[in-house]
Amino acid sequence: MDWVPTISELSGPRYQRIVDAMEADIAAGRLVRGQQLPTQRALARTLGIDLTTVTRAYTEARRRGILEARVGQGSFVSETSARRAADLPHPVAIDLSMNVPPHPLEAQLDERIIAGLEAIRDQSGLTAHLNYQPPGGSAHEREVAARWMRGRIAHAHADRLVIFPGAQTILFNLLAHLARPGDVVLTEALTFPGIKAAASKLGVQLVGVAMDDGGILPDALAKACRTHKPKAVYLIPTLHNPTTATLPPERRSAIANIIRNADTTLIEDDAYGLLDRSASPIANLVPERTYLATTLSKCIAPALRVAYLLTPDTDAQLQMRGHLQATVQMPAPLMVALVTHWLESGIADRIITAIRNEAVGRQQLAQRALKGFQFMARPAAHHLWLRLPDGRPDVAAHLLRNGLAVVASEAFAVDGTPPHAARISLGAARNRSELAEALRILVGALHKPTETRQIV
Repeated sequence: MDWVPTISELSGPRYQRIVDAMEADIAAGRLVRGQQLPTQRALARTLGIDLTTVTRAYTEARRRGILEARVGQGSFVSETSARRAADLPHPVAIDLSMNVPPHPLEAQLDERIIAGLEAIRDQSGLTAHLNYQPPGGSAHEREVAARWMRGRIAHAHADRLVIFPGAQTILFNLLAHLARPGDVVLTEALTFPGIKAAASKLGVQLVGVAMDDGGILPDALAKACRTHKPKAVYLIPTLHNPTTATLPPERRSAIANIIRNADTTLIEDDAYGLLDRSASPIANLVPERTYLATTLSKCIAPALRVAYLLTPDTDAQLQMRGHLQATVQMPAPLMVALVTHWLESGIADRIITAIRNEAVGRQQLAQRALKGFQFMARPAAHHLWLRLPDGRPDVAAHLLRNGLAVVASEAFAVDGTPPHAARISLGAARNRSELAEALRILVGALHKPTETRQIV
């Protein structure tokens, strides 16, 4: 038996001491993720205690997310801190439809949230963050964020920064600020469904621009600017959602010139930029015409609801703070305080590194599983873009019948006929074991799209 907990020096009920010892050994590296634990009977015999005590300990460890049971195999140290979602539609056993970051144990999110809140409590008290705060963040919070962002964006300064409750709120407020009903905003031909939803609510017309495997085509963008005189151009230049396309430097330079010559404004969605730091934001090339949105939703966790908008100038910053105040007042102060603590202490970068490393591992797993199929992917992306076999229009529906949810290309198409493809969100699986099972189902569907086996 590889693992025997030391519980004699711990306090509390025996079952609790076993769980505490498990957590301590994971933190110290004596237990590693994916490692098999002794059976409950074996551990009870070794410790000389009742089986029911060990059973209760394992149940509590599963509740905390540090242990997972695999049918027919045993109990293993969890590969992730994420729990199984309880609110998924009944037929969905594995949901790869939401493009979210994985939460590997190395990110230590549970521990770091607790430690961060304790630090905030010791410094200022938690209740200090339960009242109204300045819309867009305090001067200190914006300065910390700006200093952190200057590692990638040289002109990031506090007086041009607004803290929003998530990137979706940024996009909605930017469209309301830059365009009126009936105005045109250009996007890639395939784009983030969130910008489609915001434009629909505001009556803004989105026009898709042709793209290839390298991203939006500069010549097509220049022509669209001449034809439509857009109020803005919305782009995801790094790890594009849904295709993962990342614009090469020469295209970024060409697009910056097009934005300037067309006398329009760029909305740069930098949701994935922190996962691929080799790509310099277009905002560095045309800062005076760019609103750049950076969110922690894709590099740490979406429920933090903390995102940063870098504006072209101080006047625009004041205007966007006014829009924020008029719509949602402010981001959640306690979450902003937690993230600010993480940025100041360097913890945020350590979390992002752990999540990026996990994304790389999942992409490698997908590369092996999907060998022989056509797809677009990047090493640190949370998703891939799978080209579905021609003549099989029911693949996505078939996958759903078999308990696997993905998103078909129609959700991303701005206009025209979308390609026969689907976005596969690798980060949404709770761990690599679940991802491997999802990929097995996916490959089976691609080979046999009429199969109707149900997952239980």
